[in-house]
Amino acid sequence: QVQLVESGGGLVQTGGSLRLSCAASGLTFSTYVMGWFRQAPGKEREFVAASWSGGLTAHADSVKGRFTISRDNTKNTVYLQMNTLKHEDAAVYYCAAIRLGAGGVTYASHYDYWGQGTQVTVSS
Repeated sequence: QVQLVESGGGLVQTGGSLRLSCAASGLTFSTYVMGWFRQAPGKEREFVAASWSGGLTAHADSVKGRFTISRDNTKNTVYLQMNTLKHEDAAVYYCAAIRLGAGGVTYASHYDYWGQGTQVTVSS
């Protein structure tokens, strides 16, 4: 039984920071690309960032320079450090896993497993 469990969401002021965590179990962590997606009310789920086990990363243009994805393969955990938060960053953030070698890491429909999501709220 594969499980992805997010934590670290909450309420933060504009300009503030949060670090999200996603703990994975039931899979061989190093054989999966890990991704973060987000979905705001009335909007489609959008790609945020992805991390390969060897150290390569990808970030959406909207968060580049502010957000950083990372992973600890010894702990089966992926992180999303979010800095300089804006109102438009408010959303439910989801952790996801896609098998290494599969194409299209920016497409939500290509992922194999999903977490339950964690809410990020940005206030003035």
